[in-house]
Amino acid sequence: MVTQSGFRRPPEMTLNWPRPFGEERRLALTFYYGAGSPYAWRVWFALEHKAIPYDRKVLSFADGDLKKPEFVAVNPRGKVPAIVDGDMHLYESAAIVEYLEDAHPDSGNRLFPGAVRDRALVRRLVCEADNYFVPPMNRLLQRVLFAKREEWDPARIAAARDEVGAELERWTGPQDGDYLAGPLSAADFTLYPMVAIALRCEKRKPDLALRERIPARILAWMARVEALPFYAKTWPANWK
Repeated sequence: MVTQSGFRRPPEMTLNWPRPFGEERRLALTFYYGAGSPYAWRVWFALEHKAIPYDRKVLSFADGDLKKPEFVAVNPRGKVPAIVDGDMHLYESAAIVEYLEDAHPDSGNRLFPGAVRDRALVRRLVCEADNYFVPPMNRLLQRVLFAKREEWDPARIAAARDEVGAELERWTGPQDGDYLAGPLSAADFTLYPMVAIALRCEKRKPDLALRERIPARILAWMARVEALPFYAKTWPANWK
């Protein structure tokens, strides 16, 4: 994993709200990001893959940046990620990724294949990650990362861990190509951050033994994602 490879994590940027239109010439899309959010990481992957110029604004969860009026004006739900592209304000990571593909069709590499059936496959995988992997992932995070150690329940933690492993068993992995749907796509950028944050639980609870329950084919796929040229740049700065 990148934490053992010597990759340098990008320095944390300070919050810098965009100036009103006309005070500066905006050359890039504005990307509102929170370190460690798998949904924000999904969008960052997509921006890099598409080679779309962007201005990344790092919001602090601890400092309450997501509830400040300046950001609530961008996303009334007060969550990351969100983007501003000209007069377009958009939130929800899956919608943002679709927008980036459609609004910038000639930039960088495709997030969704051109063929109807191939595109449907990528969308199905995105839906599966959001609808079926996220619930057990969230249960594991709540029981390990977001709970006090004295409140840990070994049986409930083990159950959540096993749910995550069981769901990943359903992911057959690459069949025709190196990535989930064949070519690198939005499906990879959706699932990878989710698995990565689940594995972060082992940092807090080293005896969790989640990694050994992840199928070898999924671990091999993760290694291919980690070899992407922009991977190190997107590594969450607060993950040590």
